[in-house]
Amino acid sequence: MSDTSTQTITASFKTREAADLAVEHLVQKLGIERTDVFVQSIGYENASGVKPSGGDAPTATEEGRTDAQLSSEIEVSVDIDVDNADRVDAELKTLGAADVVRS
Repeated sequence: MSDTSTQTITASFKTREAADLAVEHLVQKLGIERTDVFVQSIGYENASGVKPSGGDAPTATEEGRTDAQLSSEIEVSVDIDVDNADRVDAELKTLGAADVVRS
């Protein structure tokens, strides 16, 4: 008999771009309901991550940007049934997640 209890898996990402990619993989590749996936800044301040990437990276004509708040990592958490927890854990790690924690 399979275990039908739910587990929360939480992972941190250094950029918003990486966190968004993780959400996309969880929903589209693993078939997890989007309502079971949560994204937030790890710190108290709003953040786009801790290093520039994607839309917050300077272009060739810019010396730097001050509009992107690079203050904390982005946390992605997912509520998943225990039977699928190993798949989610492995996918998050493959996508570069740090500090993957199960609770």
